[in-house]
Amino acid sequence: MSGSSTSDRPASGDGKQRRPLIVTEDEALLDDLLRLCAAAGAVPEVVHGPAARGAGWDAAPLVLVGDDSAAGLGAAARGEGVVLVGRDPDDPGVWRRAVAIGARQVALLPEGEGWLVDRIADAVEGVGRPALTVGVVGGRGGAGASTLACALAVGAARAGRRTMLIDGDPLGGGLDVLLGGERAEGLRWPAFADSRGRVAGQALEEALPELHSLRVLSWDRGDCTAVPPEAMRAVLAAARRRGGVVVVDLPRRLDEPAVEALEQLDLGLLVVPAELRAVAAAHRVASTLGMLLRDLRAVVRGPFGSGLEADEIARLLGIPLAGELPLEPGLSDALDAGRPPGGVERGPLARFSAEFWARALPEAEGVPA
Repeated sequence: MSGSSTSDRPASGDGKQRRPLIVTEDEALLDDLLRLCAAAGAVPEVVHGPAARGAGWDAAPLVLVGDDSAAGLGAAARGEGVVLVGRDPDDPGVWRRAVAIGARQVALLPEGEGWLVDRIADAVEGVGRPALTVGVVGGRGGAGASTLACALAVGAARAGRRTMLIDGDPLGGGLDVLLGGERAEGLRWPAFADSRGRVAGQALEEALPELHSLRVLSWDRGDCTAVPPEAMRAVLAAARRRGGVVVVDLPRRLDEPAVEALEQLDLGLLVVPAELRAVAAAHRVASTLGMLLRDLRAVVRGPFGSGLEADEIARLLGIPLAGELPLEPGLSDALDAGRPPGGVERGPLARFSAEFWARALPEAEGVPA
């Protein structure tokens, strides 16, 4: 599931939430399953008795059958979409009953609650390819990492990809400001500070501000300047499950939340101005990132009057060159006018972004670049 092209739409196809089906007459078990569905961000349908076989059985993305109801359902060939839910780990007959109703998986509560929540959430959200996740880091202060992160996200959205931009730098002023959307409705990082475990990807996406056809998770202007690493892990994992593209703007000083983000990246871009002092500073950043990130590449930013060539800078840093980024004329005026970085389609930022995604996205979809 990626952006808005045909292969990138939600698995439900019609925009409606995919609803699991619960089949049980055990009130206590029903209460537990409703609670687990709520934890997974799902609103289930509940049916009782043998009639359940025809009550949306084939249309449901997942059918949760209470062990109490298995005997009355008869044989089926549903397979992966059916889970038999019981409580007694010492009952050898539970697997026999699972086979009889066509279930290939059994969940025993309470031990299997965590697994079952994940299984429900996967069914509701649809199982697809995780998002191509790209992190952007400045080689020195003021290198233009946040500007490039925004431009990459704008470029991916313009190409029809489902796109989420995540602000991982709490001291950067807020990417929503850079995109001209500081007053846009939607949640910011402080609302997710207590997130743990599994966050529903669709709920996350719908809660965030939508700016320039992409979703943005930014910092607000309050006193919250950090979130726990568990929150970063949970939120970024939810964003990746939605598919498409996720761009993360990261701080140069790597705290625990930033390290959590690095562990989920597919690719890191280190933005380095073509200046000797900037290269010296970026070398330290590259050495640190290299221990945590398997694929780190340099983006060398102009102007290029210093005598340092982009490929030479990448060689000095010991990382591959992702490309050159010339200076964009009128960028400050464009930002003041509410136009986002990369919003001018013929500008250097937009051209760099288009070329970058043209190379990176085919790789993500299994097509050699």
